[in-house]
Amino acid sequence: MRSYDDPCGIARGLDVVGERWALLVVRELLFGPKRFTDLHHGLPAASQNVLSQRLRELEESGVVRRRRLGPPAGASVYELTERGRDLEPMLFHLARWGSRGPIASQNELSADALMFALKTSFAPEAAAGLAARYEIRLGDDRFRATVADGRLELARGEAAGPDAVFHTDASTLRALVFTGKGLTEAVRDGTATIEGDEKAAARFVGLFPRPTPVRAI
Repeated sequence: MRSYDDPCGIARGLDVVGERWALLVVRELLFGPKRFTDLHHGLPAASQNVLSQRLRELEESGVVRRRRLGPPAGASVYELTERGRDLEPMLFHLARWGSRGPIASQNELSADALMFALKTSFAPEAAAGLAARYEIRLGDDRFRATVADGRLELARGEAAGPDAVFHTDASTLRALVFTGKGLTEAVRDGTATIEGDEKAAARFVGLFPRPTPVRAI
């Protein structure tokens, strides 16, 4: 690993997570452990060799650890350590800062990247008076979302007794919450299905206003 050879805390932090893909590996693990194949699915532009190298470096730095799941799974997964989870507030603010810039990539967000985008764009004032639980199903990925007291909590896994369940894909959900596609339209064209309270579902997709873009001077 390259080093800035600078005693500043910023430089020492970048010595650990400043290599290409390192912070995006952390992003992909914020909602829970993943197998290598699932990590690569979330970061398809990273070669397997580069991804393996980043994971080794993050393990050596104490940001990520690998563990073996018990039977019947019997697979190895990567997960964040406590030191790795400490990066979430920094990633939160970096994501909010970066989201105000232009979008150059035409690639779709991974499911985990989209969930993190929901966290960083959530508007508490839009959720005034709303108390509801949701389950978001994006292919094989499951996330549960709870909105209450002007706060949003997101986690991987199924929701217990959700008010509404979204069956869709990352591209459609992104269009619903960020580009103004109507929920009725998505249901009509078959790209989304809603179980449960449709009004609660419609309220949910309106909680994430796009940030005001920064114009270049």
